[in-house]
This record gives sequence, C-alpha cells and structure tokens, in this order.
Amino acid sequence: MNGKGIRKVGSVSESREKIYLEVPEFAEGGMDVRVAARILGKTPQYVRQGIIQGILPIGSAVRTPGCKRYSYYISPKLFWEYTGYVYTGEK
Repeated sequence: MNGKGIRKVGSVSESREKIYLEVPEFAEGGMDVRVAARILGKTPQYVRQGIIQGILPIGSAVRTPGCKRYSYYISPKLFWEYTGYVYTGEK
C-alpha cells in the first residue's frame, strides 16, 4: 500500500494472453483491403495506412525496392483476432 491507502494490484501494460476455445476455419489466402475497410467502417486508405504505420495489427505491407507502391496482405486470422469477424472469402 502507498501512503494514500491504495494498493497497486497490477500494471495496465501487463501482457494478457488470449485463450480461444475454438478457432474458426478461414478462407485460403489473404483478405481484400476493400472488404476489411467495409467491415471496419473505414476507407481502404485508412486500412492501408493503418497497416503501414503498425496501428492495425491485421497484416503487413511490403514495398519492393525501386517501386513506389506497396503490396498488402491481410491475414484472416489476425483480422478475426482484432475484430471477431470470420472472413470466409467474400468479395
């Protein structure tokens, strides 16, 4: 306890492990950026920038050297872990 009678029980930054009772089956391959944006209620540009900046932990963005454009991969499993939405391959 500190001088104010408040006892510190734990830190907010403590790691909390997720335990899943059942993991659903996901569609093969990645998710389209437009589908992810629609489900999140955001624009495709928001999703792309969120992945690049590391704000959205749902996939990755890769830029080939000498090229200005990025290639995006959105993992259906990571998207499910982040949103609870199960992607089954719809466009």
